[in-house]
Amino acid sequence: MRRSGAFARQVLLVRVGRRDHTVGGGTGAHVLSDRLYRDEPARHDPYGVGRLSAAEIGSVVPVSPAVGPAEPVDAPASAMAIPLLPGERTAARRIKFAVVNACTLASLTLGLLAIFQAMQGDVRVAAYCLIACVAFDGLDGALARKMGVASPFGAQMDSLADMCSFGLAAPVVVYASLVGSVSTSAAGVACALVAACAAVRLARFNVSPKDGRFFCGVPTTMAAAVLALAVLIGLPVSGRIQVAGMGLLALAMVSSFPYAKLARLIKFPPWVWIVPVIGALIDIRLTFALLVVGYLVSGPLVWLRQRRTA
Repeated sequence: MRRSGAFARQVLLVRVGRRDHTVGGGTGAHVLSDRLYRDEPARHDPYGVGRLSAAEIGSVVPVSPAVGPAEPVDAPASAMAIPLLPGERTAARRIKFAVVNACTLASLTLGLLAIFQAMQGDVRVAAYCLIACVAFDGLDGALARKMGVASPFGAQMDSLADMCSFGLAAPVVVYASLVGSVSTSAAGVACALVAACAAVRLARFNVSPKDGRFFCGVPTTMAAAVLALAVLIGLPVSGRIQVAGMGLLALAMVSSFPYAKLARLIKFPPWVWIVPVIGALIDIRLTFALLVVGYLVSGPLVWLRQRRTA
């Protein structure tokens, strides 16, 4: 310890001498250090530090540059200017890009409007705003692919708008509709569960490989549409059953069960849709409940089928 401390002090003295020599050229400290290591090496340098070269000293303790304000290091130009729209940046493509993102912002704005309406007690108007959010959410993706302006920036914008509209606005609207029919604590826990599962669902979707046929878990758009339609048609069930249904829907969002995409469902033969249309004309509430339950059950059934064929 004593030998290493003396060695460190000697190295620091050499650093002071080199720094003063760089800054002042011939200062007193430089003269002192020269005398210290040239005239009396044996007395003041028992370990031979004064005979070390500058490269050897720098390998032990890095020598700092001249005293002064640090100059900012310029970041690479590629890290500072990341294009939001990849590819050719013509005026026509920029206009298309702006139209697509305007649809995304419209969905976000309608989600905020749904929250404001729910706070004022206009639950049905808020539910209609959620339905409009679902429409704009599907429109921006379709336009981006059709116009050829799909981009990572647009995907992130869409995810943030979905969290606002479907992860926050939808639970708030449902909470406002449940006031008086169930305890506030139960409704609050169910709505918080929907919001948390929506955030997990969206984050997992952003980092997971995409499947052209199935979703991994119920998409947030579908869950928000179900909640909004349930508020609009007024299901004749108790508040406890509605809270339990919200919890089941939230867990379905973060599940690993494969759920068919809407484009895949539309390709069904036309006669398949005759039954739900007739059922909606007879009793829309019962038909809606059966369709939702059937869709939720389809995920585990498809999962079991895939495991058997694997």
